[in-house]
Amino acid sequence: MRKLNLMTALALSAFVAACSTAPGNYLDTSNLKEEQNNQPQKQYDVHLITSQLVMDQAQAAMSQKAPLPPSKYANTADYTYHIAPQDILGVTVYDHPELSTPQGSTFSSGGNTTQTVGQALTQPYTNALPGEADPYGQTVAKDGTIYFPFVGRVKAAGKTPGQLRDQLASGLGPYIKNPQVDVRVLAYRSQKVQVTGDVKTPGPLAMSDVPLTLVDAITRSGGTTDGADINRVRLTRNGKLYVLDANALLDGGDTTQNVVLQDGDIVNIPDRNDSRVFVMGEVKTPTQTTLVRGKLTIADALTTAGGILDTDANPRQIFVMRGMKDNPTQPEIYRLDMTKPDAIMLSSQFQLKPLDVVYVGTAASATFNRVLQQVLPTIQTVFYLKQLTR
Repeated sequence: MRKLNLMTALALSAFVAACSTAPGNYLDTSNLKEEQNNQPQKQYDVHLITSQLVMDQAQAAMSQKAPLPPSKYANTADYTYHIAPQDILGVTVYDHPELSTPQGSTFSSGGNTTQTVGQALTQPYTNALPGEADPYGQTVAKDGTIYFPFVGRVKAAGKTPGQLRDQLASGLGPYIKNPQVDVRVLAYRSQKVQVTGDVKTPGPLAMSDVPLTLVDAITRSGGTTDGADINRVRLTRNGKLYVLDANALLDGGDTTQNVVLQDGDIVNIPDRNDSRVFVMGEVKTPTQTTLVRGKLTIADALTTAGGILDTDANPRQIFVMRGMKDNPTQPEIYRLDMTKPDAIMLSSQFQLKPLDVVYVGTAASATFNRVLQQVLPTIQTVFYLKQLTR
């Protein structure tokens, strides 16, 4: 009997030792020193998902709107374009063609080619000829002035075309009886908005006499790509970041999100990386998915993962872990009990948020079976060794 026990112990020792010499990749942890965590385990409050919680969530989402950027214009009707340096102006004095901007068919682009005035209007960043005035328009100088015959150097920057027109007409009064003057902007080159991110044609957009709104900027940039997240459009204005929801405007008619853009604004259309939701635990296909138009429910997430495992999942433990990015030490944890009659309705109404983790717990029977699967090969090996030594 002692001989049998000795042989069994030797067999077990050899079996365990073989784990360190078995072929395949493994990590030698002998040189790793792990710090002992003597801190007491934290307790986290778990909120049961009920119909009242879903209603409170919906009301909070309606009341918690991101602040809008301060604007010079309350609406598009208040918008007025003001001339600035590098704009190209056209001045017409009726019955005095010698003082008027020529109505020629070409407009210099500053190179070896010419283009029509209409083309210049659609290409506001063309380079004018060197100098403060060129044959097809008056370029506003860096100091904001233009030179006009009889009137001299005139301050144009900061004025509207109408204000500059009245000033030129007043200056021509001593030389021309009742002068009829018109001022227009031939090329808008001084003020621009940058559109970046997931749009088809990113780049600068010129500010003109027509107000440029958020939706206009996205449209003029060719629209968004398939991976764009228009629920979190980022607007940088005067060094501050604001988040706008373009989808609330397009689907919900929230016109407050369609802000009037200003010179120097940077509009960034992000991708959906920050709108991901992770589905883990006892599901058929652990996966990550993204919010669709800013919305995704527990039912949507579980369906994307193929549903819960019938044999291993604990339907009472459908957890949602939230807020770990901004506050990793105090996450919000919610639990859905799928055995309740109203669970299906609640799963289709509880809205997830970006970077939420949906975790499906493991049934106690599945845990026990997995332990058996780990232990059973060892028990069988000992049994066969015992039989061989008889």
